[in-house]
Amino acid sequence: MVPKVLMLGWGFPPNVSGGLDTAVGELFEQFDARADVEIELVLPAEYAPDREGIHGVPTGEGSVADRIDRLSGEFVEYAADADIVHSHDWFGYGPGSQAQAAHDLEWVTTFHSLTSDRNRYPPDREIRTEQQVVDQTDHLIAVSEVTRRAVREHYDGDAQVIYNGFSSVQTTGRDVAAELGIGGEMLFFVGRHTHQKGIDHLVYAMDRLDREEVTLVVGGTGHLTGRLKRFVEILGVEDMVEFVGYVPESELGDYYESADVFVSPSLAEPFGITIVESLSAGTRVVACESGAAEVLPEGCIVEVEPNSRSIATGIGRALDAGPLPDYEHRSWETVADEHVEFYREILDG
Repeated sequence: MVPKVLMLGWGFPPNVSGGLDTAVGELFEQFDARADVEIELVLPAEYAPDREGIHGVPTGEGSVADRIDRLSGEFVEYAADADIVHSHDWFGYGPGSQAQAAHDLEWVTTFHSLTSDRNRYPPDREIRTEQQVVDQTDHLIAVSEVTRRAVREHYDGDAQVIYNGFSSVQTTGRDVAAELGIGGEMLFFVGRHTHQKGIDHLVYAMDRLDREEVTLVVGGTGHLTGRLKRFVEILGVEDMVEFVGYVPESELGDYYESADVFVSPSLAEPFGITIVESLSAGTRVVACESGAAEVLPEGCIVEVEPNSRSIATGIGRALDAGPLPDYEHRSWETVADEHVEFYREILDG
């Protein structure tokens, strides 16, 4: 039996807001090319490419929850022909539970992160919704042991771990450091400017670094960007920090490759796609606890605690380290294989 899967996502490459969107895009591409699984994907219309098998549904203005509610009806209609609906994180609760109630199918949810990972003060609505997902979904997947343990600790749920794949980046040989006028060592961060990403600890770590000629290049934007720039001014490290804003996907590889070290200071990183992207460009990583570290050999990542002193020490160690060790690339084809096997077990069981 070929599983018929209806998946719910939010963004789709190159219109991505985080690792969840990248993972959904990679899985769709893998499934779409296979004969042992049938895939259709529902997305908000503004992020949906014009492709067979992808259904863009207008969602209007408002919060994520409000917009997802508006596509629930069409999602349930598309689910009529599915064996499995596969949603992601808390925002899939409405469409997933309604499809589960309306049709004879299995509902799968993947947790890429929890609201406690993303928010310093998690919204009560998201906490309640995550508990409902755990209580009502038929099958849970977590992208790492870190996430699996968190689902158990917060919601008493059991999840099977299927790790993300290792996304690679393309490089062109462009010297970003030279373009930015960086004559010494270059550190790089890219991601949403939110509390989860711990960028304030990284900025403070720049004031603690006992090294000459080190520049931190900060990519990305978010609601904390203005506050971070003010923090840089207060610390007096303007000469050590360069904000470059949004970095297009086509340029990311050159930023990673130009850096001496990539820093991921996240307070919670359930997997860490930027970590494996950096490694694919040959650049060592300093990172707090992450799911990616569970499938990488020692030496690829200098692990640190989410505080400025530990991050500063880790940066020094990484800058002084030798070549990266060899590691086994985890392909998205392997990830797709494991998902298809999971779907078959569900339907056979």
